[in-house]
Amino acid sequence: MTPPLRFRALVQARDLPAVLDLMMRASDYVLLEDGQPPTTAAATSFFTDCVPGGDPAQSVKLGVMQDQRLVGIADMGFGYPKAMDAYIGLLLLDPSVRGQGIGQQTVAQLMAMARTRGATRMLITVLEANPRGHAFWQQMGFADEQRFPPAEGDPMRHNRQRMTRPLLPG
Repeated sequence: MTPPLRFRALVQARDLPAVLDLMMRASDYVLLEDGQPPTTAAATSFFTDCVPGGDPAQSVKLGVMQDQRLVGIADMGFGYPKAMDAYIGLLLLDPSVRGQGIGQQTVAQLMAMARTRGATRMLITVLEANPRGHAFWQQMGFADEQRFPPAEGDPMRHNRQRMTRPLLPG
């Protein structure tokens, strides 16, 4: 039986080492996205990044705990691209827990948090080089909205697909 999950807010001063450790364990995705192994700077940016025009202090930095171990992290900002939007910036799971329903439970938690803040739509941007991620988000009810070419300065030259999902009242 899978141990129960617990969600908690992550705080840089306390959780930076655990976030870096998780990024090291989930380096398959970090390498896909950035082309280089996780660094302390990458873990720090998890805490400091936010949606354009947003405030990191207003973002959700969520930890997924199992048996006192950080097995997942999620980042969600608000008010971008529209005022009532919730934008998932990252959902990263330890490879040892993937395929166990933890991603779905984490998305359900994020949806509940977004509804509490009055969001009416959720968004995620998926790398086209990550077809398993795209399939996961489709399974979670997200639909393709807009394709973006590689961003200026992106060393990996990733095309990205923005996906959306309406948030109906709980």
